[in-house]
Formats: sequence, C-alpha cells, structure tokens
Amino acid sequence: MKARHKCAVVVGAELPAGLAANAAGVLSVTLGHRVEGLVGADVEDADGVAHPGIIHVPLPILTASRAEIAAIVRAAAEDDELFFVAFSALAQRCRTYEEYTARMAATATADLAGVGVALHGPRKRVDRLVGALPLLR
Repeated sequence: MKARHKCAVVVGAELPAGLAANAAGVLSVTLGHRVEGLVGADVEDADGVAHPGIIHVPLPILTASRAEIAAIVRAAAEDDELFFVAFSALAQRCRTYEEYTARMAATATADLAGVGVALHGPRKRVDRLVGALPLLR
C-alpha cells in the first residue's frame, strides 16, 4: 500500500555537489523537526543494540533550476495542505544563525534567490509539483 503523504527535497541544479548536499541536509533537518511523526520510533537490531528512528517515508533528493524552485515555492505557498520550507542563497552564505537572522531582516522576500525547497503533504499534491524532476546525481 502506498503512503498517503510524501516528502521531497529539491536543490538547485546549478549548485556544486557540496552546496547541494548542504542544502539537502539543512532542508531535511528542518522537515524532520517541523513535521510531526515523520521520524519513526527507535529500533533495536538483532543484538539488542538501539538505533535512533529514521524517516519512515521515502525522501527523494531532486534537482531543478532556480526558476523551477521559485515556481514550486509559489505553488506550495498557495496550497494549505502542503508544508514547505524554502532555502535561499542568502541563508547558505551565512556563517552563523545570528548573521542569517540579521540579513533576512534586511532582505525583501522578492530578493531571496531560492537554492532549494523541501515539501511534505498529500502524495498527489507533492507529485504534481515535483514528479517530473530528476534525481540529484
């Protein structure tokens, strides 16, 4: 049986591998923190060693152009059934959270260049936005 909800992370196709991995990591941590129940319970292996729970639904890491990422963010913002978190080039360039908050306070939304977005919501709604995008290579 297919899961009713789906997650996806989309990173900028133009990003070098290290920055793409960084964007995917930041977005994934935020998704796991903000979406209740996304991470499963802790498990034990055959030797009785405990292991922390991991995400219990697939989490594809996809790529798209900045224009496509911006369109996904706009569409997600208009859909009350989707949770999304956008990651900007501004955020990626900051060295501390204090620098990030200060720079965000001085930057208009329209001036934020998106380098990634994470989505969670009903499978069909997520697929409608990202279903045709390629996997990160």
